[in-house]
Amino acid sequence: MKWYELKVETASESVEAVANILMEAGASGVAIEDALDAQNWQSDAFGELADITALTDLTEGARVAAYFPETIFLPELLPFIKETIGRLPEYGLALGKNELTLTEVSDGDWATAWKKYYHPVRISRFLTIVPSWEEYETDDPEEKIIRLDPGMAFGTGTHPTTLLTLQALEVVLRGGETVLDVGTGSGVLSIASKYLGAKTVHAYDLDEVAVRAAKENMDLNPVAADVMVSANDLLQGIDLSANVIVANILADIILLMIPDAYRLLKEEGRLIVSGIIEEKKDLVIQGMTEAGFEVDQVFNQRDWYAIILKKAQPDDGGIDPTAG
Repeated sequence: MKWYELKVETASESVEAVANILMEAGASGVAIEDALDAQNWQSDAFGELADITALTDLTEGARVAAYFPETIFLPELLPFIKETIGRLPEYGLALGKNELTLTEVSDGDWATAWKKYYHPVRISRFLTIVPSWEEYETDDPEEKIIRLDPGMAFGTGTHPTTLLTLQALEVVLRGGETVLDVGTGSGVLSIASKYLGAKTVHAYDLDEVAVRAAKENMDLNPVAADVMVSANDLLQGIDLSANVIVANILADIILLMIPDAYRLLKEEGRLIVSGIIEEKKDLVIQGMTEAGFEVDQVFNQRDWYAIILKKAQPDDGGIDPTAG
């Protein structure tokens, strides 16, 4: 069987949206290169990579490569893919170069073509992400290894939004918490939460492809064997009190989940939101404040932000949405 590789050059902030569009169009896997990954690794004290050029040859923007079998007639799909990607600015996402390139990949090489993009990387003081096919050992008793197969969904967890979220989880989790992971994607945040001591983790994603990929990644990490993964639209219909709610999704989608997040978060709990570009930060904080949250900590890496929030107490000057 023949396979085709469709590469989309886009902006860094749009990689997850583009990857999702390609998966919904029938891709069997995606690989992500991001110039920010290399830049962040050079400036991140935790970044450990033998060859920095192994991440990407890009100096700006990002590239999403998707793999389609010949049974999918791409000439019919390409106009739809281009049109859907072209609408991303309506959601506040930049297009970047927005260039698409289609090439044929030999049958023997397609399944491993995307693996060249991924390598073991230390992403924080305690956490290292390792592709499932790589051999990796550590002499550091505090280092926790998260094994991921990024070929089915949203990358390896090295995007700035994910890095910021993982750092926020390290700050918040102390052990024994119930965590709700909204828009779980590859499941990396749920796995990290278990490594950081969470007792119970529920992971949700609207995309069935992501749900399957997350379940497969849980199986690669015994510590996450009891994580409950299911399809759900944000937190709608959920009735679980949580110590921590974490969501690494688009800013406009974060705004939609605020009422449910407030309803489910325990009084002393923490809400972690990420995936927020600089232009949307104030909008998210305003929406949170109006709903009764207050900012606890803000994490920033270049144009990306993650925010830890808590419920405002009346004597703190915050708004109590339950007051009559």
